[in-house]
Amino acid sequence: MKTTKLLLHEASVLLKLTGPLVLAQLSQTSMGFVDTVMAGRFSAVDLAAVAVGSSLFFPVYLFMVGLMNAVTPLVAQAYGRGDRTAIRHEIRLGMGIGLGSGILLMPVLWLMTPLMAWMGVSPEVIPITGRYLFAISWGLPAAGVFLALRNGGDGLARPRLSMFAGFFGLLVNIVANYLLIYGKLGLPALGGVGCGWATALSLLAMLLFMAILLAKSRLAGTDHLFALSLDQSGWAIGSFLRLGLPMGIALFIECSIFAVIALFIAKLGASVVAAHQVALNFTSLLYMLPYSLATALTVRIGFTIGRGRVRRLRRTIRTGLGLALGGSVLTCLLILTFSPAIAALYSLDLSVRHQAAALLCLAAIFQLPDALQANFGGILRGCKDTRVPLLLMLLAYWGIGLPMGYGLGLGGWWGLTPGPQGFWIGLILALTVAASLLGGRVLIILRRLEGGGQPVTVGRP
Repeated sequence: MKTTKLLLHEASVLLKLTGPLVLAQLSQTSMGFVDTVMAGRFSAVDLAAVAVGSSLFFPVYLFMVGLMNAVTPLVAQAYGRGDRTAIRHEIRLGMGIGLGSGILLMPVLWLMTPLMAWMGVSPEVIPITGRYLFAISWGLPAAGVFLALRNGGDGLARPRLSMFAGFFGLLVNIVANYLLIYGKLGLPALGGVGCGWATALSLLAMLLFMAILLAKSRLAGTDHLFALSLDQSGWAIGSFLRLGLPMGIALFIECSIFAVIALFIAKLGASVVAAHQVALNFTSLLYMLPYSLATALTVRIGFTIGRGRVRRLRRTIRTGLGLALGGSVLTCLLILTFSPAIAALYSLDLSVRHQAAALLCLAAIFQLPDALQANFGGILRGCKDTRVPLLLMLLAYWGIGLPMGYGLGLGGWWGLTPGPQGFWIGLILALTVAASLLGGRVLIILRRLEGGGQPVTVGRP
């Protein structure tokens, strides 16, 4: 009975952290939806430019998201130790690195024109996309600082702050889109380029709003957070990057494999591409659930380690994985039951709907290993273990999943008819391998911690 109560308490804590994180992710996803709808009402060319620009912007942005994810376990462990000075130090360090990385990544977006030409993007779309990328690039420095503050708040177990900031940014994005795309209040009508400026403004708005929330929160370590004094050492910066860079690269790897698969599938015809996009878009929406739970696990694991309550880790891990597995079973059943209806929401074309419904059945299976690998990754981030997981994911995605997907999807392996289903089978295999390898790594780290050792060599001693 006591064990059941403890598990229920742990589940309650994790779900209270997960709920606001899901809503925060929803606000971010909604920005892309708003951009698509509002640019599409201006012109088809501008819609295409925003679509291409977004596909080039998000891998860069996700790299920054992964890099700045280092703030969460650092702050969570410091919070568990009750070290207010360390909390302030880690958040401020993240702000500095976020600002610097945002500035350094801006030129990457400015130099995308040759890549677009190589990809065969329509000549009428390239100039608009280039201006869109130039506009949105000015939001990267603000995004870097915002992500540091957001992850700092999450590490302090206050995900509602990032939720409020996210919805404030969405509101700013809608208003700015309306003014800049269509040229209201005397402003020039910028079309799709206006989406880029609107996103940059919304990132700045989220930064300012998050800063105000933290300044008024009176949370541990948030006092004097925005003082101008410099207290960062070169060692601390190096330690942060050793923790954050593998996460940034891992997110980039995960994002880029879907981009590469999309390029391969583009050879199979418009209806196939559309069906693949339907399945991918819907699963991307559902991914908010395991990703948010994984972030909650990172916070909870980091806090528990900081408290020195190593024996509690197994309970937290079992509870988190139980929630992840239960949630993935529900989403799997949801997709299997309603796959034709889901496909019908996206397209009126019967051929596209039929193919999309078939792919959604594979996407249903995809849910189970995807939830497990995401949450194993969240557990390892909480332990500040990121370098080995990066290598394991690289092996699973690029060493196994992509070659297998290519062989099944285009090579006709096992007598399978060429098509997107082969790539989805490859993705399922990649996620299954990743979940198995990361799960094994969790066991190794857990035994090391329970034996009195340290999980990794980066971070504060």
